Amino acid sequence: MRDRIFYAVCFGFIFGVLLRSFVLVDFYLNIVFSVIAIALFLFFTLISQNKWGIIFSIFVFVFFLGILRFQIADRPYPSIFESQFGKDISVSGVITDEPDVRENNQKLTVRTVLKEVSQRTVLKILVTVGLEDDFQYGDEVSFSGKLEKPENFITDQGKDFDYVNYLRKDGILYLVNYPDIEILSHGHGNKIKSALFYVKEKFLEAVDGAIFSPESLLMGGLILGERASFSNEMRQKFVDTGTIHIIALSGYNVTIVAEWIMKLFSFLPFSFGIGAGILAILLFVLMTGANSTAVRAGLMATLALFARATGRNYDVARALVFAGVLMILINPFVLVYEVSFQLSFIATVAVIFFAPRIEKYFRRVPDFFKLRDIVSVTCAAYVFVLPFILYKMGNLSLVALPANVLILPFIPFTMGLGFFTGLAGSISYILAVPVGYVSYLFLHYELGVINLLSNIPFASITLPNFPLFLIILIYAYFIYKLFGRGIREFFTAPF
Repeated sequence: MRDRIFYAVCFGFIFGVLLRSFVLVDFYLNIVFSVIAIALFLFFTLISQNKWGIIFSIFVFVFFLGILRFQIADRPYPSIFESQFGKDISVSGVITDEPDVRENNQKLTVRTVLKEVSQRTVLKILVTVGLEDDFQYGDEVSFSGKLEKPENFITDQGKDFDYVNYLRKDGILYLVNYPDIEILSHGHGNKIKSALFYVKEKFLEAVDGAIFSPESLLMGGLILGERASFSNEMRQKFVDTGTIHIIALSGYNVTIVAEWIMKLFSFLPFSFGIGAGILAILLFVLMTGANSTAVRAGLMATLALFARATGRNYDVARALVFAGVLMILINPFVLVYEVSFQLSFIATVAVIFFAPRIEKYFRRVPDFFKLRDIVSVTCAAYVFVLPFILYKMGNLSLVALPANVLILPFIPFTMGLGFFTGLAGSISYILAVPVGYVSYLFLHYELGVINLLSNIPFASITLPNFPLFLIILIYAYFIYKLFGRGIREFFTAPF
């Protein structure tokens, strides 16, 4: 009974948020149906004593709570700016996140406070500036420029990108491009977050000092998900070879490395090995500045690591569902509009439940340095996320399988070497050079594979209209094969 109530609450909330992500629901209608659900719960509990009725009424009630949670997050545009779109504005605010430095510009998330006649409005503006000035998290800035609303656009693969909600999930409602901007003062950010960003900056400087570019850029992407500095041409090569995931913040990447570290310490007591893996995940989260994407990836990785280490998939399945619901509760926009969250969740399910089922097909892979484990986990995750990538990004790489087979077994070693390079470089450049050179050899090989395979004619094809119904069918099949028995028991087992 408790398990049924747990899953009714979790999936009721998820489906409510999912519906409201696409369909507007009247607030008062939502309240009416919530009251009806409460009435049904009381009827089935006190009068008919129908246990399935109780489960159903709980599901319906939480479903409308999910709708309500999204409505609360989906706040309207502040009235103070209604008449200002397309006009020049002058405001000041504080940079609330690490500057996103791109190839030709940098993007600043600025939090500003505006005082209307009867209320105080706090909002975020995404400000695009050149590379001339060095902005930092916590800087107070003043800028003047044209206020704009974000607009959706068509990607190079022909897919509609919902840029409005992509920014809205982070609370960003407005854009100002290339304004006149000046720094007023420094040090207005959270002290802990400032310290984490400082450590991250010094770490990347140490890596850049010991490893040549573009290999140093790849190392930054592997360890910290730093993709911004890649050129558009290089980023497209990662997409064409199906290896863009190795430089993205996801629970999948972190799980592979943490599991490899745990296997490395397998000769020690179990608790020490799993502790080393969790410590690696914690260091990763801290090194990224503990942003929300990294925290979500770290949590997913911890659950996957624990499941594979203990084999307690049933307990971890509940923990994974609960973690997902908690993340959606905090920010309901992530369910539909946060690709990194979706990829992390799908890949984590693959690592926990699908990888053990296909390990038998990789018995011929040598097991030194736990290579067999790494290959099976990698293939499981890739197969599971491929349909989602086809639908979301519209890109099918015909060389993804050989590219991933040739590269992924070396990724844990490369990331470990990169971590030690940055650590040694933070102490002394001389200490960083030897390990940095070894890191460079691995990185050079990995970039060489990507460059070689991306230059093959028709390395990838574009599928801009991959049908949604086919994606639903594919994942319905996956769910049936992995969880069909559990689902049948859920509905047929006695209370």
